[in-house]
Amino acid sequence: MGAIAYDARVSETPEEQRETSPLPPTVRRLGWISFLVDIASEMLYPLIPVFVSETLGAPGRALGWIEGAAEGTAAFTAGVAGLRSDRVKKRVPFVRFGYALSALSKPLLALAYAWPFVLVLRVFDRVGKGIRTAPRDALIADVVASEHRGRAYGFHRTMDTAGAFVGVLCALALLALWHGDYRRIFAVSALPALVAVALTFTLREPRRFETTQRRPANFRALPARFWTTASVLWIFALGNSSDTFLLLRAKDQGFDATTVVLAYALYNVVYSAVAYPAGILSDRIGRKRVIALGLACYVVVYAGFAALGGAHLWWLFALYGLHMGLVQGAASAWIADSAPGELKATAIGAYRMGLGFAALFASACAGYLWDGVAHAAPFWLGAGAAASALTVVPFLVRTPNARPT
Repeated sequence: MGAIAYDARVSETPEEQRETSPLPPTVRRLGWISFLVDIASEMLYPLIPVFVSETLGAPGRALGWIEGAAEGTAAFTAGVAGLRSDRVKKRVPFVRFGYALSALSKPLLALAYAWPFVLVLRVFDRVGKGIRTAPRDALIADVVASEHRGRAYGFHRTMDTAGAFVGVLCALALLALWHGDYRRIFAVSALPALVAVALTFTLREPRRFETTQRRPANFRALPARFWTTASVLWIFALGNSSDTFLLLRAKDQGFDATTVVLAYALYNVVYSAVAYPAGILSDRIGRKRVIALGLACYVVVYAGFAALGGAHLWWLFALYGLHMGLVQGAASAWIADSAPGELKATAIGAYRMGLGFAALFASACAGYLWDGVAHAAPFWLGAGAAASALTVVPFLVRTPNARPT
């Protein structure tokens, strides 16, 4: 199989070419905003599968539909928001509104007495995520030079995941304090989210410049290099079901609610520690090498969750954090590398849309495999999808903004 060629031409804004600071103030502010939002989100996320299965008595397929529908909604919204952001040449209003929607949805989980209500609220939360994600990631690309892009996205993932770790610790402390009163924890989670929304009002639009190439903001205008890069990551996503199944598997293997939260905290510690240096590494040696290593870790993790149990889950959660740290920032930078300057948000939105629809498929399949085949089956599916994507990565040539691979 030969290498997949890309159009070597690229259009970057003069602002991107001129920016020399690896981590401009806008990137740092976005990092702190994500830190606070993830405190709120991760106070909820590891508890939702336990709350839905134990308190509400829902089956495994309900979790699949809840998380799949939530991510599918976020995906569609991300695509629309990305297009709109490029057309109106604005980023900050989308970021601000998206974070506000998510903040409003979190405390309402305390009122849920049936799993469909949880589904509605998770969808509402993910609409907010979809609205903000593509414009936010495009804003990072707007203000950071291409040779520092992996570092910037890695920093953002580190801050995001550090917030997740703090959120998990908060959930653990509140579980002990309130003896499993999930509803009260859900209500309190709104506080850091509201602080994050207030911080979005410190963001300012970067100065906009005319680009050397003018293209209409639509998916058809995206170059071939974007579609080939995104397709590899979408293949992987077809088996990448919601992380709630990892938590449910841990519970299935004998972990109680507190131990599940501790395991999830370990995952977040490793993720946070790895993301920033992995982003820098992707700037130096190329995106695809870092992503290939991350995909290899994923194959081991999901095969391990399928075949192993007990104490093995601890190192598997840690290895899963390594996978996320290697892949997430580098993948965001890879997608940003593959699009011209005036189509950054469009490309990121299209990529997120594909990821979300793949997540909907993967999570729905995982729910039915969990209930109808075996609890190990969703993890074999995930390992197979990652292995398939891994076989294609070496044949992709570098994108024009990335360093040689």
